Amino acid sequence: MTGNFAFAAISKNVTSSLHFGLVNISGNESTFNCAHKPSDKHLDAIPILYYIIFVIGFLVNTIVVTLFCCQKGPKKVSSIYIFNLAVADLLLLVSLPLWATYYSYRYEWLFGSVLCKVFGSFLTLNMFASIFFITCMSVDRYQSVIYPFLSQRRNPWQASYIVPLIWCMACLSSLPTLYFRDVRTVDYLGVNACIMAFPPEKYAQWSAGIALMRNILGFIIPLIFIATCYFGIRKHLLKANSYGKTRDQVLKMAAAVVLAFIICWLPFHVLTFLDALAWMGVINSCEVIAVIDLTLPFAILLGFTNSCINPFLYCFVGNRFQQKLRGVFRVPITWLQGKRESVSCRKSSSLREMETFVS
Repeated sequence: MTGNFAFAAISKNVTSSLHFGLVNISGNESTFNCAHKPSDKHLDAIPILYYIIFVIGFLVNTIVVTLFCCQKGPKKVSSIYIFNLAVADLLLLVSLPLWATYYSYRYEWLFGSVLCKVFGSFLTLNMFASIFFITCMSVDRYQSVIYPFLSQRRNPWQASYIVPLIWCMACLSSLPTLYFRDVRTVDYLGVNACIMAFPPEKYAQWSAGIALMRNILGFIIPLIFIATCYFGIRKHLLKANSYGKTRDQVLKMAAAVVLAFIICWLPFHVLTFLDALAWMGVINSCEVIAVIDLTLPFAILLGFTNSCINPFLYCFVGNRFQQKLRGVFRVPITWLQGKRESVSCRKSSSLREMETFVS
């Protein structure tokens, strides 16, 4: 059932609500006194970019899932994590055409209240699941490099406990979206928007709380784990002077993982944090709100590109990836051919673990 709500912070909050529920609906009381309505011309490119991300991400993650399903023999722990990461990314990506349509109609939701709630929580759940699996894989690789002999004793059944735990954590993180997301009539914009319908009398508190929760669970804590693990890997490998180019390649890959996570998600979480400060009354500048209006759609878009990048960081860089792809599809993959550095057969098991991610 839709209801009528008056907007105080205009399009900033509709934009952020599109995926993560940061809409400012406050009845007749305005948290901000910004009467202008910014141009939405910058949104014209968003649907096209969403479809591009969807096509590329769907293709590369489907390849990862196919390789895992066609793999014979027991699955490695790292392979199980990569498979679940690809599944989370796929589930996130398949909803992008729906949100692209939402952008095309300038936040007019055409698919009913049930799908608003389902796809809103679905998107949030898989966003958290993707980030949590990246974090888990960072810890797993740290153990593989620092304690290679101990990591060789890992069995797939160990992952059978961790994987459901991660999915449960993602489900719990998305419960507020499942509960509050609904279709509401936004008179200011003249649309029926799919938004987070918090209680009007506590809207500022709920909005700030959800924003800070997202910052902490979806970025700060994962970044601490990811950065700590890969800096530990770097420190360990720099002491091993006998691995030459192989070590350098692994170090570059480790740095790429950290940088990709920061580049893809930092802009969104900075804007989310600014939004929380605005709800708490720390920021009262209409200029800052206007900047959030303009940049947040692209920050969200940048976050979704992480789902396209993940297969290249965790799967496609493996030395045996081309061989496995040929084995699955039974055709020569000429576009993947390139120079491969020969690797010493005496290389440590820790470096093999870092170089071959799906085996």
